[in-house]
Amino acid sequence: MELASKYNPADVEGKWYQYWLDNKLFSSKPDGREPYTVVIPPPNVTGVLHMGHMLNNTIQDILVRRARMMGKNACWVPGTDHASIATEAKVVNKLAQQGIKKTDLTREEFLKHAWEWTHEHGGIILKQLRKLGASCDWDRTAFTMDEERSKSVIKVFVDLYNKGLIYRGVRMVNWDPKALTALSDEEVIYKEEHSKLYYLRYKVEGDAEGRYAVVATTRPETIMGDTAMCINPNDPKNEWLKGKKVIVPLVNRVIPVIEDDYVDIEFGTGCLKVTPAHDVNDYMLGEKYNLPSIDIFNDNGTISEAAGMYVGMDRFDVREQIAKDLAAANLLEKVEDYNNKVGFSERTNVAIEPKLSMQWFLKMKHFADMALPPVMNDELKFYPAKYKNTYKYWMENIKDWCISRQLWWGHRIPAYFLPQGGFVVAETAEEALKLAIEKTGNKDMKIEDLRQDEDCLDTWFSSWLWPISLFDGINNPGNEEIKYYYPTADLVTGPDIIFFWVARMIMAGYEYMGDMPFKNVYFTGIVRDKIGRKMSKSLGNSPDPLELIDKYGADGVRMGMMLAAPAGNDILFDDALCEQGRNFNNKIWNAFRLVKGWNVEGNEQPEYARLATEWFEAMLAKTTAEVNDLFGKYRLSEALMVVYKLFWDEFSSWYLEMVKPAYGQPIDSVTYEKTLSFFDTLLKLLHPFMPFITEELWQHIYDRKDGESIMTQTLNMTETYDETIINKFEAVKEVIGGIRTIRLQKNIAQKEALNLEVVGESPVADFNAVIEKLCNLSEIAQVDAKAEGAASFMVGTTEYAVPLGNLINVEEELKKLEADLKYQEGFLMSVMKKLSNEKFVSKAPANVIEMERKKQADAETKIAALKESIAALKK
Repeated sequence: MELASKYNPADVEGKWYQYWLDNKLFSSKPDGREPYTVVIPPPNVTGVLHMGHMLNNTIQDILVRRARMMGKNACWVPGTDHASIATEAKVVNKLAQQGIKKTDLTREEFLKHAWEWTHEHGGIILKQLRKLGASCDWDRTAFTMDEERSKSVIKVFVDLYNKGLIYRGVRMVNWDPKALTALSDEEVIYKEEHSKLYYLRYKVEGDAEGRYAVVATTRPETIMGDTAMCINPNDPKNEWLKGKKVIVPLVNRVIPVIEDDYVDIEFGTGCLKVTPAHDVNDYMLGEKYNLPSIDIFNDNGTISEAAGMYVGMDRFDVREQIAKDLAAANLLEKVEDYNNKVGFSERTNVAIEPKLSMQWFLKMKHFADMALPPVMNDELKFYPAKYKNTYKYWMENIKDWCISRQLWWGHRIPAYFLPQGGFVVAETAEEALKLAIEKTGNKDMKIEDLRQDEDCLDTWFSSWLWPISLFDGINNPGNEEIKYYYPTADLVTGPDIIFFWVARMIMAGYEYMGDMPFKNVYFTGIVRDKIGRKMSKSLGNSPDPLELIDKYGADGVRMGMMLAAPAGNDILFDDALCEQGRNFNNKIWNAFRLVKGWNVEGNEQPEYARLATEWFEAMLAKTTAEVNDLFGKYRLSEALMVVYKLFWDEFSSWYLEMVKPAYGQPIDSVTYEKTLSFFDTLLKLLHPFMPFITEELWQHIYDRKDGESIMTQTLNMTETYDETIINKFEAVKEVIGGIRTIRLQKNIAQKEALNLEVVGESPVADFNAVIEKLCNLSEIAQVDAKAEGAASFMVGTTEYAVPLGNLINVEEELKKLEADLKYQEGFLMSVMKKLSNEKFVSKAPANVIEMERKKQADAETKIAALKESIAALKK
């Protein structure tokens, strides 16, 4: 099979991905090997691939492919999330375009449309991940609303209810007026808003002087729900209001003045309007002082009948109108600009409305007590560790989780209401009927008499079980798969869902498995553009990942992502990084074609080739040790950089140059086989990062059997190496660099053979054969003194010289040397100035003074050599 002259990813990627699938190379079944399990953070079922997914899944694939090559039984489970709010909103929009309202449909009719939408648009993202090279076990693909997962969710709800951890009650919740559902505290994003502070006049009832109290509020539209005014009992300026009643402006409702330390004396006027139905803190005051609660909002954020005014108007329109009406009635003292934080729905980006509502809640303290210590004790590790503090703060300040949503798309709450009031909780309607009969004693009751709760569960209530439910650990505890694959190894996710998902999975793991759900969590950063802005459709700065793959190849894009992706830090993404990735692919391809193009003859290895293979073997082992260490610390982008430099700088630029036969000449078989073996190891080191090109070239190194793949090869993990040979070769590089610089400066062609003189003993004499080959030297001679007119350079304390004879223009050479001498003398003077300064010498650390003295010695040596060269040329 001939290798194309140019690397074209399109010819390679689809072919090898299909080959991996056909040979079931991603498949995993429990066996005697050590398991390595990763569960995919399930993307929204109707989502499409974006740059965040690209980063997250590239990292997962790197970890999974590497584990596979370390001999582990790697199992990467893919799946999607039903995403209640997002999916329901899309279905509602689609129906609206057809002129259908959700309210016109029964639940069953709506769900039929939702499932159709899911089947039509669902799973696209998983197909797109294949283009990236994701090595998931696709036969295990799951969906949070498939039968197995749904059964698990309902089972857990019933279990937690029976344990007394789930309860139902009227509480103040975050209400999303667009999605028409309650949200948990974690689904509310607080944003800085440029608002206004309205100062309203509340007249004192029956006050002969017509006095009034002034209340400052950012929400004048809520006055229709005011049922008290509150002052701080320790506030002297409002002492006169104690025991009085005031009149709500425009509404004319008489309300009491109550006293509580909760009121901030410094805010506004120190008078607080209390609206128990529409503010969390007001609700607590209402409970404490037994105040009535008037809900003035409809679910969609319009004003309700209970308000008595502005009925049917949108809340923000009322804010504008009421300010005008208050001013007209002389009840508005003043208006000021004011910055405050307003809560927005994470899903719909609409300002949330605090609302009293009957909801289902999960008590969280029990879970937090279990889930905090393992993370803080590093039994379960976070990378980077800075996120432990974020986790700790949330766990220590945890609130009960509102788990019900006023939606139809999702897992319906398994609570059944009885005809005479009350309810039962059961996994099925049949079980509910049994419980209902037991509870009421009514043996004639039928299933039709029971009414199931209309609400469904928060989407996260299914995904918190993901590492367990994927292996059916809830429905079939202790089955073979859950025992083998759980706990999983690594979770790769974004820090933005540390509370929504990571913390809750840890809680569920300890509750249902008595163990952590994963051993390590790798937090990725946010992908930003090259000037640091978050990528978004509205800014138009988010490239289409599939277009990038078409342009640069999957390996190029993967490498581009990883070069910019240190764990937990934001990624400044630039297409130029993908270009760098593509260039590296071309470099690997061309190096491989060069090696494969050599003719092989004989088996006597030249000395230069023996030295080169010995040195590169040590470099390979050293890099392997470094890569292992970096993977152990989850510093994946650094690990890639180390292998990149090994291939580009050491293998291509040095090793291949050393062993390359002269034009038209053959290479010996020993060196050739060694070179192929090095290529084999390099491809294995690169494979987790760049799966496609490495498979293509690995298949071309030797004839392979059908079904063989680089991805199932074991990485040769030799970490022992001779540090001396590596250090010595660094000096050899300097010698070669010195000779090449002389050629360049003196304009001496490479074909002109040179002599090299070593003044005294050469510390790198072992490598003379390599220096002679790469520098085209006729001989290397050890001398006591260099030849007159020779160009010299220093490597460490050893002087090397190239006799120039008739090879140079003396006049031009003298000019150059004198300019260099002038520079070196100036440099020496600046160093001496520092060293003769008593203040500097007495205060500077010893290593700094040592460094300056070394600079002095180096400069003096160079000056002496330059003076010598000048004198020799002038003779």
